[in-house]
Amino acid sequence: MNLKILLVEDDEIEKLKFERALKKLDATHSVVKAANGEEALAICKDVLPNLILLDLNMPKMNGLEFLDILRADENLKFVPTVVFSTSNNHQDMINAYKVGIAGYVVKPLHYSDYVNQIEKIIDYWSINELVTL
Repeated sequence: MNLKILLVEDDEIEKLKFERALKKLDATHSVVKAANGEEALAICKDVLPNLILLDLNMPKMNGLEFLDILRADENLKFVPTVVFSTSNNHQDMINAYKVGIAGYVVKPLHYSDYVNQIEKIIDYWSINELVTL
């Protein structure tokens, strides 16, 4: 199953790292990138992603603000969202899980660990794709 992945990340190096990981995995999923929560919400109006990979610390609208709006939207509230953040703050994790994320990965990881995490997440959501009517 080819997923439509929305990568919400403001760091260009992290975006390149993600693209490199997908190439290493020979993944053919379509990826749309947003630099912040505002941009991600605008994209979601046009494209319903199967999976969102979300940074928490971004300008304009951070990840938790984005999650609040996402979960309040009837069309988007069930889209699985995995947080990829540099924050290992326990309260950030709790707040993100309360809003309804599907997972939380603390970065930076060693590149091989990062690729392994991406592979597991994509494999899982390729099998357990959200079915929308």
